[in-house]
Amino acid sequence: MKLRLRFAKLGRIRWTSQRDVARMWERALRRAGVPMAYTAGFSPRPQLSFGLALPTGCESVAEYLDVALAAPGDPAALSAAVDAQLPDGVHLMASAVVEPGGGSLQEDVTSCAWELSVPVEPARLEDAVARVLGADELPIRIERKGRRRVEDLRPSVLALHSAGAEGSGSRLVAELATRPRGVRPAELAEVLGLELGPARRTCQWIERDGSRSEPLAADDAAFPVLGRAS
Repeated sequence: MKLRLRFAKLGRIRWTSQRDVARMWERALRRAGVPMAYTAGFSPRPQLSFGLALPTGCESVAEYLDVALAAPGDPAALSAAVDAQLPDGVHLMASAVVEPGGGSLQEDVTSCAWELSVPVEPARLEDAVARVLGADELPIRIERKGRRRVEDLRPSVLALHSAGAEGSGSRLVAELATRPRGVRPAELAEVLGLELGPARRTCQWIERDGSRSEPLAADDAAFPVLGRAS
């Protein structure tokens, strides 16, 4: 049995690295008494599978974790027990049983939606958005494994628009592709030519056969079984 969890990561804990988040979840699941399945071998580890890594410093209301269970359990009861063990800033939003044979979160997710604060007036942001959307190419220099190369970011910018004023600045809404690799907000800032403020991932999308869905909706109070025909 595999349990899929959706959780939020908000506030100061956004500065916690992905590795530390994984350790945090292991502790919370153990303290909650969740019957996790473990790997075989000399040093067994809980069978946890996280979704796409969240860049350090970013918030999210759409993070995902799959937990393999050694014994069946009630998703609602397990979720309540786990949520009580999570630190401030991390909140369990939904839970569901995952049908066996499905793909992994990292393989299935095709794009992510973001909301970003931009410390400029709306008119300047709208000009930058129009320039990016009207460009045929958006070259950026990246470094991977000590090697530098130029990549075109334009195919990965799926949607982009200014959502108006927000405080003393503006709010930007973006949808960025995850393939062939995930685009980070810092890279979007580079092609916009603007400094971006706090960023929040609001959704992860799975697109298949012309339709798309979330790995698990946040308002899912009934804890259905994913992948099972109704």
